[in-house]
Amino acid sequence: MTQIDSREFRNALGQFATGVTIVTTKDFQGQAVGMTANSFSSLSLEPPLVLWSIAKTSSNYTAFVETNDFAIHILNSEQQDLCGQFARKDIDRFAGVSTETNAAGTPLLTEYLARFQCTTEHRYEGGDHIILVGRVNQLDTQAGEPLLFYKGSFEQLAQTEPV
Repeated sequence: MTQIDSREFRNALGQFATGVTIVTTKDFQGQAVGMTANSFSSLSLEPPLVLWSIAKTSSNYTAFVETNDFAIHILNSEQQDLCGQFARKDIDRFAGVSTETNAAGTPLLTEYLARFQCTTEHRYEGGDHIILVGRVNQLDTQAGEPLLFYKGSFEQLAQTEPV
């Protein structure tokens, strides 16, 4: 088997433009937990399932692996600073952020492009990550353009004619 260089692999993966999300939950003490993630993907329409993954080394790992409820917020193009805030360590990531709480106690951002409130359906081993599959119980959308990540930086959609 050929050995793949991790930097080369990461650079090749950067060729795939992704949206950016913030995933939120509460920990076993009821504290709000959130993080930036771009490993989000749709999985199934029937039933409505989405997935994302978290590194086993993440400081948020325990909260997300032990929870039954989480929310995924697709960020809009105006939320680059918020993305950075939720990617930082050792800060209150929710400071100055407008939130509300659903019936399960999950913290929800009030500004987003799309928001999926989920119940954990499955957890799968995925190398140095755990893949979390969520059943979407509620979704909401707001107008705007997506925040995109490509080759290690934020990008915007080019305005083109509809196909």
